[in-house]
Amino acid sequence: MLKKVALHFALAGVIGSLPAHAAEADRLLNASYDIARELFAEYNPLFEKHWQQEHGQKITVEQSHAGTSRQAQAIMQGLKADVVTFNQVTDIDVLANRGFVNKNWQEQFPNNASPYYSTIAFLVRKGNPKNIQSWEDLVREDVKVVFPNPKTSGNARYSYLGAWLYANEQFQGDDTKTKDFVQKLLANVESFPTGGRGATVAFATNNQGDALLTFESEVINIANGDEFKDQGFEIVVPPVSVLAEFPVAVVEKVTEKQKSTELAKAYLNYLYATPAQELLSRYNYRVHDEKVSSQLPEVRLISPTDVLGNWDTIQKTHFAAGGILDQLLAK
Repeated sequence: MLKKVALHFALAGVIGSLPAHAAEADRLLNASYDIARELFAEYNPLFEKHWQQEHGQKITVEQSHAGTSRQAQAIMQGLKADVVTFNQVTDIDVLANRGFVNKNWQEQFPNNASPYYSTIAFLVRKGNPKNIQSWEDLVREDVKVVFPNPKTSGNARYSYLGAWLYANEQFQGDDTKTKDFVQKLLANVESFPTGGRGATVAFATNNQGDALLTFESEVINIANGDEFKDQGFEIVVPPVSVLAEFPVAVVEKVTEKQKSTELAKAYLNYLYATPAQELLSRYNYRVHDEKVSSQLPEVRLISPTDVLGNWDTIQKTHFAAGGILDQLLAK
């Protein structure tokens, strides 16, 4: 199981410690991943209320959602996002390398700037007619899967890495057998939308595929939500899967111009506060606050960086142009 990183400072002392005049700005834009609309639609008013109570200032938080790689590109092309709440470290690193985010962004917030985490799970059709239980079932010839394009979606990169890490362990590090496993999975993909929401539509509305691969939180939200309740979708959480962290950062190149840096920091810090951690848990994310109860199943989570090197190495090896992903897709 994941070894939780201790919080390096007392959140109570950080949250709400700013003087009332600290934030000259009264508006923030949060650029986030594709399937986080509902989460932040609920979190933003929670933070707005907290800020007004603590500082006597009325503020507004706006949202922008897309695949995280597309969001990073949009920021570099002019989107004035004050903060990013992404699902992939590499997309924040891209912004850091271009001077939009501080190079030491992972040191600015607890748990490597990851307030919450998840893993990849499968959504299957009523009765699980293909009897899909774990990663090995996804490479069978009679199974079709749906997940977003790893080139544009952090969600999908974790699905790819989940399959890779599972195969790497099963085949005891045999690179050829691991590549063959992942290539078979990619060959079984029936739909490759650009983001997680598009993948949900392809599976749930357009009836594509036997299994949808996405974050555990999204799988549970779809299965238990009202929109698709009549379809009877079922949740499959494989016993071994990938650790998916959700990193956050202040876009300081934007906030320094807009005088919103302190407000942006407070917005991200509050994600670690118990009320926010409880909200995240209700959306079926895994959280670090031990006071927050969770009904999520026990899963052995494998960190990609423990096996494949740092995120820069993972990005260059697997997802860069001509990398392993491109090679496998070309077969």
